[in-house]
Amino acid sequence: MMSDLFTVLTEDEIDCLDQFLLDRIDEDADTLDKDEGVLDITELDGLFTAIVSAPVVIPPSQWLPAVWGSFEPVWADEKEFGEMFSLMIRHMNGIAATLMEQPEDFEPIFLEREMGKKTYAIVDEWCEGYRRGVALAAEQWRSGGQEMTILLTPILAFTSESDWWGHGFSDKEVKNIQNAIVPNVREIHAYWLVRRSDNMPSSQPMRRSEPQVGRNDPCPCGSGKKYKKCCLH
Repeated sequence: MMSDLFTVLTEDEIDCLDQFLLDRIDEDADTLDKDEGVLDITELDGLFTAIVSAPVVIPPSQWLPAVWGSFEPVWADEKEFGEMFSLMIRHMNGIAATLMEQPEDFEPIFLEREMGKKTYAIVDEWCEGYRRGVALAAEQWRSGGQEMTILLTPILAFTSESDWWGHGFSDKEVKNIQNAIVPNVREIHAYWLVRRSDNMPSSQPMRRSEPQVGRNDPCPCGSGKKYKKCCLH
């Protein structure tokens, strides 16, 4: 039934999808210089959050290859594919519904690591998934100009394409950047929501005029450093 595709995943179903992604690539497979795709539920959560927040509709025919990378699963039968695909669609719909109806309740699936008596959020994989989602419609995302660049900065700071360690952030600065991720994700979704239109060709850029970040202004990534000493270069 169609209504089933809008049923939020249970914890057991999330674990099932996570395990499927973890086991998708054989441990003996040659992964050197190959795209391994999405490796766990955390990265998938980031990917889907970017997709439902995008300036244009991203169909499954486009995002499924991003999930598999160079290692598309060998399905036992159509039923197995249908079950996994249904779980993915339901998870995506759940994210979309939360961001549309109750954005203040949106919480990404971050990994956590306990060190001593403290628990630390590990955001890298989620942010990498989000980056994958943005890359599926990179030209349209760029039409958001400087404002979108600023909003994406804390997310992209933790991805494979960022020279993260080169910035020499302190623990406090890292925490500040992490804390900016969730509110920025909510704002990004709201930004594109009011700009999407079925009548607008997906290739048509939107012309905007936004104030530029000055070299001596605080960096938009949230580190607390000046822009010229942080993400400008």
